[in-house]
Amino acid sequence: MSLDVHSPRDRYIALIKDTLTFALWPQPPVPVSSLDPRLYGPAKRLAVQAVRKTSRSLEAKGFRIVKDLGASEYDLEHGLVWPSYGDTMIGRRRMDNLQYCVETVLEQGVPGDLVETGVWRGGACIFMRAILAAYEITDRTVYVADSFEGLPPPDPSYPADEGDLHHERAQLEISLETVKENFRRYDLLDNQVVFLKGWFSDTLPSAPMKEISVLRLDGDMYGSTMDGLNNLYPKLSKGGFLIVDDYNLPNCRAAIRDYRETHNIDEEIIDIDGSGVYWQKLS
Repeated sequence: MSLDVHSPRDRYIALIKDTLTFALWPQPPVPVSSLDPRLYGPAKRLAVQAVRKTSRSLEAKGFRIVKDLGASEYDLEHGLVWPSYGDTMIGRRRMDNLQYCVETVLEQGVPGDLVETGVWRGGACIFMRAILAAYEITDRTVYVADSFEGLPPPDPSYPADEGDLHHERAQLEISLETVKENFRRYDLLDNQVVFLKGWFSDTLPSAPMKEISVLRLDGDMYGSTMDGLNNLYPKLSKGGFLIVDDYNLPNCRAAIRDYRETHNIDEEIIDIDGSGVYWQKLS
């Protein structure tokens, strides 16, 4: 288990967290046929394409070539790998941070719903809904905001995103139906979960929540991060938390810097694991 726990509630939360991160089982090797050549440099890309072709031919005959991802405990702790079987890629430390933020706003009575922009397979949102269930909270909603089609091409109006290739990564294209099914597998798909499907620039300006207690941004790019900040940060309650998953990425970090400078935000930015950061809104 991730933490020392004693009560049934804490055991449930820890079990959900370990299941979402696939921490209860050894990481199995992945079929070579599932590898995305676009993630490799020019030299390796041709080799991966050739091995994929061979692997698919063998799979038709009942054989499979697999690759050991070689993920270390450090990689899993810090969310440095894209797991083939887990429902989240944010790692254990960022999951622990998310639990801390949600439980703190519940304990302190900070008003507002829970929101994530950029959800991949939905793991962090599933975890937030599980925490609400564990505490028997029925008056807060988890908002799940994503295109469910991957990331958009760079917007020319955001020079910091020039040359960004996230939109080419097929691994990020997780459908709405898949994410809903992931919620359903944990018996957590109900009327306290609301999906906002579409590009953030289209959906967030009219997002229906009035107050937010935990806002988790996982947009990778300057534009996606700024869309979340411009439209949702003003709804973040005093005492609520802003979590940034990709602060280690230069364009995401630039968006955070620019927004904070423009709006005179001076709350301390606290590191989580070398990638993610958070702060508590104090005013």
